[in-house]
Amino acid sequence: MFNPDLSGVLKDHLSRYSLVSAIAKRAREIADYAEENRIVMTEKPVSLALDEILKGEYVIEEPEEIRYI
Repeated sequence: MFNPDLSGVLKDHLSRYSLVSAIAKRAREIADYAEENRIVMTEKPVSLALDEILKGEYVIEEPEEIRYI
């Protein structure tokens, strides 16, 4: 099971809700793209989305008003 350390991602006062929402959104984008282009995926879209976020390839923009909740 892939269980990364998320403290680096959450250090900038990013809420867990924003992180989960961003991962789900990016995973849907990846899955839709693969389906439209008939690409057979060997890795799960959620794992790919999380990997992109951890590498900094996908940036999460969080509104200031929910940043400190």
